[in-house]
Amino acid sequence: MKTVEAPRDLVLPDTITQLSYSRSSPEEVHDVLLLSRPDYSLFDEMRNVPDFLLFSDMRLAGVGMVGVVHGTNPLDAIQRFIGKIDLGVIPHVIDTVVFIKHGKVDQVLGINMIVKVPAGMTEADLARPVVVINDFETNKAVAEIYSYGEETVVVPVREEKATGAKALAAKQLERAFQRYSEDVRVEIINDNRAIVYVPEKYIPAIIGTQGKNIQALEQQLGIGLDVRELEAQPRKPTGKEIPYRTSGSSKHAEFLLGDQYSGKDVDIYVNSEYLATFAVSKQGVVRIKKSNKLGKVVIDALEHGEKVSFIGA
Repeated sequence: MKTVEAPRDLVLPDTITQLSYSRSSPEEVHDVLLLSRPDYSLFDEMRNVPDFLLFSDMRLAGVGMVGVVHGTNPLDAIQRFIGKIDLGVIPHVIDTVVFIKHGKVDQVLGINMIVKVPAGMTEADLARPVVVINDFETNKAVAEIYSYGEETVVVPVREEKATGAKALAAKQLERAFQRYSEDVRVEIINDNRAIVYVPEKYIPAIIGTQGKNIQALEQQLGIGLDVRELEAQPRKPTGKEIPYRTSGSSKHAEFLLGDQYSGKDVDIYVNSEYLATFAVSKQGVVRIKKSNKLGKVVIDALEHGEKVSFIGA
């Protein structure tokens, strides 16, 4: 392990080599680090352009480098790299930011780059490479960095609370996409755009040849759609379990929930694992075709004595 200090003021054991600009030039420190290739290096601290360039070059060369930079908040610390290195290189140089405040870890952020429509914009032709800064624990976007005209801007992302209308619209979109996959999540961004999350294997069928399917869906539903991969995250029941009786015919499995649930949405679970969301009919019944994939899973679970439960959505 080595350190790069300016000035050299850390109190460390003799097993750690301490490098300093006071005894050498940045170019010499650069060469020593590349030739010795230490497992870990600590740069304390980065102040001027040569410091940031040295840190960036070492990170890109594969040297395990931890840098120290001052900022009033983690976004300010990231902004100090803008203008010193190219925007597209930032996620390769900085992948994690640990913000220390009052001697304790206050916030941890992750950084990556994707091509998307920036938050707050709606038109698909505004898509561009965007550096997304996420909360490391929740993976929710905190801010975005992208080029806007000739400027590079850092825009905080504010989470909007889902209104009743948005929740209803999300449910309707989920039903529309359940013909492709039973496992669908929908996030309403605004009145003109929504993100649809489905397992990766179903995305090509939804997009279609040259995007014909997704364009037809957008025209049919009247909203712009962004289809993304759904990461495997188990969805656990959180509401009250609804008692039911079973019935059926040769083609359908019927679950009698009661008139009080007519017109409402319910989630179906097998052994506490989420399968899909259904709308209860006016008669208080949920009907599932025995011939489709979901119906086969439910029938098989019932035949083997597994727990099938309905939870109010």
